[in-house]
Amino acid sequence: MNTMPKSKPLKTAAEAETTPRVSKLGQLTFLLRDPGGVSMPAMIAATGWQAHSVRGALAGALKRKGHKVLSEKVEGERRWRIVEGGGQ
Repeated sequence: MNTMPKSKPLKTAAEAETTPRVSKLGQLTFLLRDPGGVSMPAMIAATGWQAHSVRGALAGALKRKGHKVLSEKVEGERRWRIVEGGGQ
């Protein structure tokens, strides 16, 4: 006997509007706005991406969006942050 799995109930228009979708690049941008910066493990955990994908987003997508990303070592740990005045 083949039975179709039950689908989730559809959201109403009001419910759909109240839950904005945040992209992984948006999550990354939010993390990078912290004045103390963010570490690679934190960016990997937030996005679910591998390290090379995070580095690609830092060097590519964010740069194309006009953000200037600064990398520096803080207490022996590499941290990245968006420099204000570097874009949007």
